Amino acid sequence: MRTQVIKPRIKEILSKELPPELVDLLPKRWVKIGDVLLLPLRKELEPYKYKIAEVYAQVIGAKAVLRKGHIKGETRKPDYEILYGSDTITVHIENGIKYKLDVAKIMFSPANVKERVRMAKVAKPHELVVDMFAGIGHLSLPIAVYGKAKVIAIEKDPYTFKFLVENIQLNKVEDRMMAYNMDNRDFPGENIADRILMGYVVRTHEFIPKALSIAKDEAIIHYHNTVPEKLMPKEPFETFLKIAKEHGYEAEKLNELKIKRYAPGVWHVVVDVRVYKK
Repeated sequence: MRTQVIKPRIKEILSKELPPELVDLLPKRWVKIGDVLLLPLRKELEPYKYKIAEVYAQVIGAKAVLRKGHIKGETRKPDYEILYGSDTITVHIENGIKYKLDVAKIMFSPANVKERVRMAKVAKPHELVVDMFAGIGHLSLPIAVYGKAKVIAIEKDPYTFKFLVENIQLNKVEDRMMAYNMDNRDFPGENIADRILMGYVVRTHEFIPKALSIAKDEAIIHYHNTVPEKLMPKEPFETFLKIAKEHGYEAEKLNELKIKRYAPGVWHVVVDVRVYKK
């Protein structure tokens, strides 16, 4: 069913359950990850949240509905409330890639789809790619599947790591993708990577020295971070260049893209940087 067909049906059903003044407050947008629904709900709808979730699940076709909340902590854990169903583990298929995850406990942003699709085209088969913040393989699975590159995927959180390993198997890239359950700062490899993924936000600059130690001369680093709009376009590259120079590297900006709005006046940005040893 298309969205424009679903909405009137939901409204029709819930008009019999909710006071008239609340019907117009029903969510007009939602996120579906596999067969799990993320639903934003206004506080006025709180007394009816379980019934609302049940109707959205039945009309849209979802086995579970979560109330959209915030992402917290170093490992970017969702803070979502389960409103309908109990099984929040699903397989989300995007651009031919299978992503298995627990939507209630692991972040997956559909808004980042363009970057995941882009990663399918950037690498070459001869490259060694290191993903410093692999998650469930958000960015590195497309590189392994479509770019045929060798990938080292590092993920700190044990629960997320379990799904990373499963996704490597689901996508049949065991021959070229190796996973490590560790803090990337403890990864022993040096001067090995042709390409590095730094798909993290807020504190990514703290990990630049480690990325530089992993990188070969003339490696490309895909550096993500969150940036106040007023500091753009100088940032985030200016900070990257400063830290690189402090560690004996030069850096050249190849490309810069806005991923999505992170907060009012703040953007999630990715910069493609080539690094050179002095």
